[in-house]
Amino acid sequence: MTATLEPPATTSHPAPGRRRIRRNPLVSATIYSALGALTVIWAAPLVWAVLTSLKHEGETTTVPPQVIPDSGFTAQAYVEVLSVGDLTRWFVNSTIVAVAVTLLTLALSAAAAYGFSRTHFRGRRTLFAITVAGVMVPSQILIVPLYEQMLAVGLADTYLGVILPQIVVPAMVFILKKFFDAIPHELEEAARIDGAGPLRIFLTIVLPLSRPILAAVAIFVFIQCWNNFLWPFIILSDPSLMTLPVGLVQVQSSFGVRYAQVMAGAVLAGLPLVVAFLFFQRQIVQGIATTGLGGR
Repeated sequence: MTATLEPPATTSHPAPGRRRIRRNPLVSATIYSALGALTVIWAAPLVWAVLTSLKHEGETTTVPPQVIPDSGFTAQAYVEVLSVGDLTRWFVNSTIVAVAVTLLTLALSAAAAYGFSRTHFRGRRTLFAITVAGVMVPSQILIVPLYEQMLAVGLADTYLGVILPQIVVPAMVFILKKFFDAIPHELEEAARIDGAGPLRIFLTIVLPLSRPILAAVAIFVFIQCWNNFLWPFIILSDPSLMTLPVGLVQVQSSFGVRYAQVMAGAVLAGLPLVVAFLFFQRQIVQGIATTGLGGR
């Protein structure tokens, strides 16, 4: 008889530095149930808006409300909104304004944040405190002086008149500054030894390392600009320059209170934002997560 040697039994251990967390099934079920309930609460208005936009006008105000109408769904509300208003032109105007505001805000905020983060000069803390204090100033307070300035320089009823007042966003300067503070100074010192100047360091080292937060800031600014109604409504009177929110209000006023058309316009206006979030949700989550990094 020959003895067979069996390999010694091995026990699996978690990797060093990584602790395995055992979660109570009841706790997990509670967390997922709460998240599911919050998801339903968040999605209910969106689903209701889509369903209302697909109903006949007479069935939008029935009591009790019907989720699925007796006569079925129809796309007539979308046809009327697209036929009455110059939706394509308004969509192009919103895209031009939102993209321009996003790019200019990124450039201005990143440059200001890098200056506050890396440049030491007299009064830097005071100037940064004043910049951050701008977050507490409601934008509605600035509408009258901004409107008078646009009239004085002849920018009323122009793309520049809509774009320029929206590119100064103190909150984005603060977010980017906190992120730049967390970037190691050794990288910049190594680049200076190689002969790189401040502008080259900013463009080739700092900005590439800041892609997640820049993407998040871009999405936030784009969404805010796309949804902005008050300033374009005040500064623009030419229908060919109106943005989508302003144009849809004109269509709704011509319809009167017709809820199917109102919901159809709202769905069409919000659809690009939903698509943008689906494509860039990873960058948004990364940007939000990295915003909390500690700085100096």
